Amino acid sequence: MPSRDNRGARGFTLIELMIVVAIVGILAVLAAYGVRKYVTNAKTAEARSSLGSIARDEAAAFERESMASTVLAMKTTANRSRRMCPSASATVPATSASIQGKKYQSTVKEWNVDEGTNAGFACLKFEMDQPQYYLYSYSITGSGYNAGDSFVAAAQGDLNGDGVLSLFQITGSVSPSYILNVAPNMLEVRPDE
Repeated sequence: MPSRDNRGARGFTLIELMIVVAIVGILAVLAAYGVRKYVTNAKTAEARSSLGSIARDEAAAFERESMASTVLAMKTTANRSRRMCPSASATVPATSASIQGKKYQSTVKEWNVDEGTNAGFACLKFEMDQPQYYLYSYSITGSGYNAGDSFVAAAQGDLNGDGVLSLFQITGSVSPSYILNVAPNMLEVRPDE
């Protein structure tokens, strides 16, 4: 009768299986964290991109001719015509509750509420037609054309819906030589909120 040798048919021990399960668990936790971070970064890209567009739109608006439409008499001059867009009268959306842990679909009317006065987002020619995670605001200090006058464009969000808002902000100011300088960096406070 042939003898049986079971040494080649040996299975895994319980300890070996527990080590494999622990390693797989650790890798799953790291993957979940990485995916969450990736999704958050994708959502915050909206604020960074939109504020960059608003800053570029403000620089373009500052360079547009904004003097009176009357004809100048011979041998007369016109005052400086560079001017920042006046402040927006409303944020889009109106309250942060609209973006608390969710997206908000704005309307063209919300972005153009100041169209009659050529102010705010209407003057900047900025609007969003896609759902948004952030509340946007725009304001200036001063008259908009004197040295030292400045603008602030901000995006506030609440991606996780806990009531704590993140803030993205870009600023610019008129230099003594009447050039609009935009900050090279964006202020970010609690970007993952």
